[in-house]
Amino acid sequence: MGNKIKVAILGLGTVGEIFSENFLEKIQRQHINVEIVAVATRHPDSPVALGFAHSNVPVFDNALKVIELGEKVDIIFDLTGNIELRKELRNQLQATNNRHTVIAPEIFAQLLWNFFGEDSDLPQSKQTGY
Repeated sequence: MGNKIKVAILGLGTVGEIFSENFLEKIQRQHINVEIVAVATRHPDSPVALGFAHSNVPVFDNALKVIELGEKVDIIFDLTGNIELRKELRNQLQATNNRHTVIAPEIFAQLLWNFFGEDSDLPQSKQTGY
């Protein structure tokens, strides 16, 4: 297998929690060459955040802190629904000259969800575009 794709997930609310749990399950069950290297949530004491912390995945209460990981993150899934945060993420990537990490908005999570083979739809959040 090639290099692992390193993913950070921002926002463990309604959409992010369901997505991240299913995403992690698919990675583990199917031995997919993807690693969740960080998550960010306003509620680091939530069960899903604590689960990630227990698995030694850094849990940030400030999503912008993920930018400090630099090129250790290939893809940031921004599931926060926060337009201003998305703009600031892009600004911070540019300010740190990180031309490696990409920000995937909710629509990419929806796309992946379709490949997960789940019986239900991923909840909709407000679409903030790219």
